[in-house]
Amino acid sequence: MAEDVKPTRKNLMAIEDRIELSERGHDTLEQKRDGLIMEFMDILDQARDVRSNLDEDYETAQEKLNMARAMEGDVAVRGAAAALDEHPEITTQSKNIMGVVVPQIESSSVKKSLDQRGYGVLGTSARIDEAADAYEQLVETVILAAEVETAMKKMLEEIEQTKRRVNALEYKLLPELYENKEYIEQKLEEQEREEIFRLKKIKAKKEAEEKAAEEAEAAEAEAASEDLERVAADD
Repeated sequence: MAEDVKPTRKNLMAIEDRIELSERGHDTLEQKRDGLIMEFMDILDQARDVRSNLDEDYETAQEKLNMARAMEGDVAVRGAAAALDEHPEITTQSKNIMGVVVPQIESSSVKKSLDQRGYGVLGTSARIDEAADAYEQLVETVILAAEVETAMKKMLEEIEQTKRRVNALEYKLLPELYENKEYIEQKLEEQEREEIFRLKKIKAKKEAEEKAAEEAEAAEAEAASEDLERVAADD
């Protein structure tokens, strides 16, 4: 409430400083929000492409797997899958996008050569190799999708938080500060007018007293002059 603020020039200067600081903060947050939105739109476009690729890679992998099972049988496919010794490894790092820390996922040992898959090349067919290739590609797409989706989620959270801070400054703090500033200025103007009126009354009173004193002195001087004239006449 503006009425709770003591209307002094010191408080007025303090509020003006807060307004200036809040306005700068508001402008900075708006720029950050707009920049985050632009970055988010770029990530969103990337996410759409990744989702599309993920659907395509999944369908391709399922198709290749079904073909291998149909041609080689479940036992051969399961045996080839069980022969794998070295499994993919996932490491996570982080990168900074406009102050937002998002994950950067690195993978290794996902795509393998034929001799790295563990099953005998002579004992399997090209159908199993194609299924393995398709699923390796699918795993890489899943890893990329996880990175992009997580980054998109963190960016969206930061955008929402920044928007709330901008709105708090724009619709709550700054209006309250402007209201307090206006209230103090009005009160100071009233005090100034009252002070001017008081000084005018004091001045008028002083002038009246001075005038009365001058009139009294003039009357005394006139009376003294008359007394001297009478004395001179008697002589």
